Amino acid sequence: MEWDSRWVKWPDFRLPSDRTAFDNSLLEALDRAGDERVEFACGGGQGRTGTALACLAIADGLSSSDAVAYVRSHYSARAVETPWQKKFVVRFTAPRP
Repeated sequence: MEWDSRWVKWPDFRLPSDRTAFDNSLLEALDRAGDERVEFACGGGQGRTGTALACLAIADGLSSSDAVAYVRSHYSARAVETPWQKKFVVRFTAPRP
């Protein structure tokens, strides 16, 4: 099955290299999730994916202080792998359209 995709440069175990591209992909995913299936993926499905899902939850209204625990309990206990990924989520401010 073919579907639109967006790639964000994001080294493994690190943070997004282009914050604007990351923010734009979150806004697009949040908008499309209203009536389409959206997917976030990375090589292992834990660190980058978990970080993106936690930020998406914040963009959807969850508090940044609860986002990591939420993703770990609803997606994977291993989500958001590194201390700097966790700090990124806690400091994340949802982008505005």
